[in-house]
Amino acid sequence: MIVTSPLRPLRSTLLPPAPHGATTLRVATYNIHKGVRGVGPGKRLEIHNLARGVSALDADLVFLQEVRLRHARDARRFERTHFGWPAQGQADFLAPEGYGVAYRTNAFTRHGEHGNALLSRWPIGEPGHHDVSDHPFEQRGLLHVPVQWQGVTLHAVVAHFGLIHASRVRQVQRLAEYVDAHVPRGAPLLVAGDFNDWGEKLDAPMAEIGLSRALAQGLPPSHRLTFPSLVPVFALDRIYTRGLGCRTTFVPRGSTWARMSDHLPLVAELELG
Repeated sequence: MIVTSPLRPLRSTLLPPAPHGATTLRVATYNIHKGVRGVGPGKRLEIHNLARGVSALDADLVFLQEVRLRHARDARRFERTHFGWPAQGQADFLAPEGYGVAYRTNAFTRHGEHGNALLSRWPIGEPGHHDVSDHPFEQRGLLHVPVQWQGVTLHAVVAHFGLIHASRVRQVQRLAEYVDAHVPRGAPLLVAGDFNDWGEKLDAPMAEIGLSRALAQGLPPSHRLTFPSLVPVFALDRIYTRGLGCRTTFVPRGSTWARMSDHLPLVAELELG
């Protein structure tokens, strides 16, 4: 069932309409839960609502996690519904008109796969992928995409870290090794995604490798809590930057957003520092 209520995630005066073409970059990160919610007979397809949500964010760059290119079982299940399983991969389906799309698989499952994606209003280069899996039970990866923005090459990395703290610390080190090898020193860098950092312990390790968390001064914690979507109490979704400053952050809320994924999107407005 498609939700028909309008999505107005940016009604807050904290986020005016994005000044596209100026020095401000609007960035969003969103774990879309593979485009479905629920289990058993109550399982429902949310990818069509998610497409409306992504468009409503009006972000220059959208960092997506748990995105599917294919899934045979769910495709069969929803093929006869009025709003059926998309013919193309979810990243392409979610991209607003005119956006570039980069996608790479992180995990292979019995009926399909899922991974990270970047949607970009600005021109993108050749994507890179780096496996940061820490053990056989969690397949994790980094998607690296160079983006041409305002005459500058900005490097965007979509991340989805593990469920165990020790794994996440090692994944920060693997991120550092990848950045050292593939991102020029001094180039603006964005690393965003679902870090699964329940205890808020990753900011220090990320700072040690030169990445600062995008936190606007003077805003309450509610402007960064994203999980669980119905009653968010954890800030699992993060944006880390190098060479960029944070003007503001925002998390859209409401029943429409709560039903689409178990995470809420995090939105930030950034500018060259």
